[in-house]
Amino acid sequence: MNQPVDAFWMPFTPNRRFKAAPRLLVSARGVRYTAADGREVLDGISGLWCVGAGHGHPRIREAMKAQMDTLDFASNFQVGHPGAFALAERIADLAPEGLDRVFLVNSGSEACDTALKIALAYWQAVGQGQRNLFVGRERGFHGTGFGGISVGGMTLNRRAFGGAMLRSDHLRSTWDPANQAFVRGQPQTGAEFADELETRILALHGANNIAAVVVEPVAGSTGLLIPPLGYLQRLREICDRHGLLLIFDEVITGFGRFGDMFASQALGVVPDMILFAKTVSNGAAPLGGVIVHRRIHDALMQGPEFLAELMHGYTCSGHPLACAAGLAMLETLEQEQLIARVRSLTPVLENAVHGLASLPGVVSVRNLGLAAGVELAVKDGQPGLRGAMAQAAAFDFGVLTRAPGDTLILAPPFVSEPEEIHQMVARLASAIESTF
Repeated sequence: MNQPVDAFWMPFTPNRRFKAAPRLLVSARGVRYTAADGREVLDGISGLWCVGAGHGHPRIREAMKAQMDTLDFASNFQVGHPGAFALAERIADLAPEGLDRVFLVNSGSEACDTALKIALAYWQAVGQGQRNLFVGRERGFHGTGFGGISVGGMTLNRRAFGGAMLRSDHLRSTWDPANQAFVRGQPQTGAEFADELETRILALHGANNIAAVVVEPVAGSTGLLIPPLGYLQRLREICDRHGLLLIFDEVITGFGRFGDMFASQALGVVPDMILFAKTVSNGAAPLGGVIVHRRIHDALMQGPEFLAELMHGYTCSGHPLACAAGLAMLETLEQEQLIARVRSLTPVLENAVHGLASLPGVVSVRNLGLAAGVELAVKDGQPGLRGAMAQAAAFDFGVLTRAPGDTLILAPPFVSEPEEIHQMVARLASAIESTF
């Protein structure tokens, strides 16, 4: 396949290296891609954490086709269409109690910026407009909008764009390699890391100046960092004690990946807002949103009724095609019992990836739900080099993975068979061995 590659400026990709040796995917079905050279590549990362039901799912495909035949586009500015209301109701029914208002967007990045705006608008509405500082966490990722970069804690993302960000401070990461390197599931130690919110950040800035605390229940984009037992509960308790909003970024964790509809349910903590995207549409159409607690929504329902209560939105917020994909995906999760399947596959993945602990250069293996990270030793004093080498090698061995830094990620589709998971892990092992 002789495909020109110069014009497309690729996201989050070393473009010069990629274009010297392109890795192109031309078709997909189930848990397998076909590369441009005809090789099979197992999808070890569910597309990009999103294709839980597998590629080309007939229910989703047919729903999107039917929607295109009926209504290709309708704005949700001053008018609406049935799909957006149906999807929002369905998501509200699935969310933790009290979170029953849904603002639809097109991506996780937009979801984060939307939630930050809602938080600021809420505090203005209740007469506490001085609350405009956000608390994120080191090694957190909340998309690539300026709001998401502000609360995010990925060093390169923040350095790239200087000081053009919202006011923010950051909790330390929950990652403790001395005690967590080869832990299965949630670490037993580390809940006390949450205390920094009260002892340092609130002491420094004052609780009355903080708009919200924004964290991923499980940090995926920086190498699968698992919250210690009790950590999220402590964050919730501190936020309640000082009247802070708690926002969970569930763009990666939402809709089944960790054995429940949302990680907040799987881990037993209810935030004030939940960000979602990715798996909600099985990756078939851009779709995301913010699930908001009723009290926050209702606080903004004031002022003249002819004016919008929140001056925010996107042209394609609640796009008909995306909503059709979302409704079909939610039906698929239920009808095919895919979340129960995640729970049954979790020990399969756990046992397989921890079998890699004895490979040369593996310094950590961690897992939760249907996701795992295998961290490799830094090569030649250049963080990320070995991860990039192993990611490229994995593609050659026939498995798609991601390498945030030097950690290789596996997050298989929910429809994977146990044998396919073992194949993914075996191919990943070959890639790791090839870099040492």
